[in-house]
Amino acid sequence: MADLSAAHLEAFLEMMSAERGSAGNTLTSYRSDLEDALAFLRGAGSSLLAATSDDLRNYLGDISDRGFAASSQARRLSALRQFYRFLYSEGLRPDDPTGVLDSPKKPLALPKSMSIDHVTALLDGAKREAQEAAGDDAEHLLRLRRLALLEMLYATGMRVSELVGLPASVATQDDDRFLIIRGKGNKERLVPLSAGARQALADYVACRRRLERTAGAPESAFLFPSRARSGHLPRQVFARELKDLARRCGLDARSLSPHILRHAFASHLLQNGADLRVVQELLGHADISTTQIYTHILEERLQKLVGDHHPLAKQG
Repeated sequence: MADLSAAHLEAFLEMMSAERGSAGNTLTSYRSDLEDALAFLRGAGSSLLAATSDDLRNYLGDISDRGFAASSQARRLSALRQFYRFLYSEGLRPDDPTGVLDSPKKPLALPKSMSIDHVTALLDGAKREAQEAAGDDAEHLLRLRRLALLEMLYATGMRVSELVGLPASVATQDDDRFLIIRGKGNKERLVPLSAGARQALADYVACRRRLERTAGAPESAFLFPSRARSGHLPRQVFARELKDLARRCGLDARSLSPHILRHAFASHLLQNGADLRVVQELLGHADISTTQIYTHILEERLQKLVGDHHPLAKQG
């Protein structure tokens, strides 16, 4: 039976390579994970082919006891699910023993954020650099674009893909105090624009239009056009510009990304008293449970509120 399990493992890997086009690293991971499971099952008097749900549950318990992180346990279970679905589809097993197994619960990963001071330093640096390039039209436009991107991202908490893909019509809408964003699932949401974001956007658009008229360039359908195949600024370009700006501002750029600014937007709103439901709407989360990743901020604020103002909090 053990040799048969090994043979079925090889057949599974061949299928993943030929039919699914799995990469070499993926196949290596599957092999390693399934061979580890096979070794455990052999030691328990079973095999991959004959394993029951309880056998596999015991295996998952074993790797947990060995100190495997929840993410690694989940990866092992995923490999087992793929393998047993293959066996079932090939008629080699009448059932899928992984169907009743629960995925390991991953610990809550708190989103990385930035302090208000660091965001302010970024914005001040972008403004300063835009002013310094006022005599060079091409460079001035690039720096005004960077400033507008930063101001709008921090003012709205947009996803970077939503930001770089904004239509040119944003610049001509009647009410510049608000922005309509088309997000995931083609759903629209309304977000307010700060005074700083409105000014940065107006300065950028005015400079871009003036240079386009001078060059006789056609108007783009995007607010932040580029020569990229998409027609708009690639998010990777903005991410690179953000890191470069952070370094020039004396900030640690290693973990900084546009997504961190989105987290900063949400975190700073909650720190200053915003309701979680409002933040959910602004971020474009379909489910409040996605936004609840930020509840640690609310908990800290409420604990401080009680600690500072409850008459018995400081007794004892």
